[in-house]
Amino acid sequence: MKLARTLRLDISDQNVFALPAPSGEWAISGGFEFSNWTEAELKGKARQAFSNGWYSIESGGRASFVGVCSITEAELEQLRTTLAKTFVELYNAPDIDAAYPFACEEIDQMRSMCEDFEDNTLMMVSRTLTELGVEETYHTRAPQDASLEAFAVHGGYD
Repeated sequence: MKLARTLRLDISDQNVFALPAPSGEWAISGGFEFSNWTEAELKGKARQAFSNGWYSIESGGRASFVGVCSITEAELEQLRTTLAKTFVELYNAPDIDAAYPFACEEIDQMRSMCEDFEDNTLMMVSRTLTELGVEETYHTRAPQDASLEAFAVHGGYD
């Protein structure tokens, strides 16, 4: 099974998101957060989160990039419970039992998307607000093989 983890390739997420996700947290698209938003609400850092931020299940932060990797069933179950609790605490779900199926659906959507990619595939998301709601587009970059020579400098002191 596969899912995605947040990645920080540089410090830009710290500058563009109100709550940047730490690197290494499990992530989903997180478009649900914007389902009732209007264009007027998409200002500043909220617009950046809407436009291209993945949602970290653990911290609720946003990341510009995620990477595909393997996940265990035990880890998935913990994430389902964590996200269901978030739906209750932050998004007014009536209780965990009501929120749990929606948490499973959000995670399963991301898991299904990740299954088609190699580990370490880099993923990006783009969102637009349409008359029908939030439209998401996904972009990927396959992992590249690189030899040590691409990063090492060989030489000596003379």
